[in-house]
Amino acid sequence: MLLYGLPLAFLAGFIDAVAGGGGTITLPTLFLMGLSPAQVVATNKLLAIFGSGSATVQYWRRGHVERALVLRLIPLALTGSAVGAFLVQFVNPDAFRTLIGVVILGVGALVLANKRFGLEDHYPGLTGRTLALTLPGALIIGAYDGFLGPGTGTFLMFLFALAGFNLVRSSGNARTINFATNLGAFLFFLIGGQMVWWIGLPMGVANALGATLGARMAMLRGSAFVKWMYGLIVLLVAARLFLIR
Repeated sequence: MLLYGLPLAFLAGFIDAVAGGGGTITLPTLFLMGLSPAQVVATNKLLAIFGSGSATVQYWRRGHVERALVLRLIPLALTGSAVGAFLVQFVNPDAFRTLIGVVILGVGALVLANKRFGLEDHYPGLTGRTLALTLPGALIIGAYDGFLGPGTGTFLMFLFALAGFNLVRSSGNARTINFATNLGAFLFFLIGGQMVWWIGLPMGVANALGATLGARMAMLRGSAFVKWMYGLIVLLVAARLFLIR
């Protein structure tokens, strides 16, 4: 199983580090490996902390994470994720998949249609407008992550691009928040005892190696490359939301 699991985990790490959406590859892969739904979700969080952590280190070390802002947003994203996980007990998330699929396609269209969007950095600092946009945005996207999940990193990148960051810095900020939410979810699932360690650990290492390469490629090639990858990820996430129940 690991013969095809490891290269797919590497690919997922690469894609996720650039534009998010790595779960569109790892989740189906884990299902095909014969894991139960509970094991899939838990094991995916195990390998995701390797990939998101590796990407965060790369972006952080090279100054592509706005630390003052991100550290303010992480508690809100974690709170939102907990709220979303609570709400999923009472509301069927399948009813929202098509709606979210349409929304994420609309977001992708806005990003790609505006030729200059995300290519230049216009971040104004911790202004009132920045906080008014990002604080509730982090809470809402965090809640979505706990409630449904696919495309969380893609939505975070769009939020940071709206705040004035170029897409490379948007990716760095998004990966950092993703790492925090993945770590929180990992600790929760750790208690449940559903992780398949012999699959999650080697795939996590492969995911981290792919994420390291992806983050370095994004920083080397710049926002134009990230924008192209972003469009691809939007299509993958939308396909998953529309087609997988």
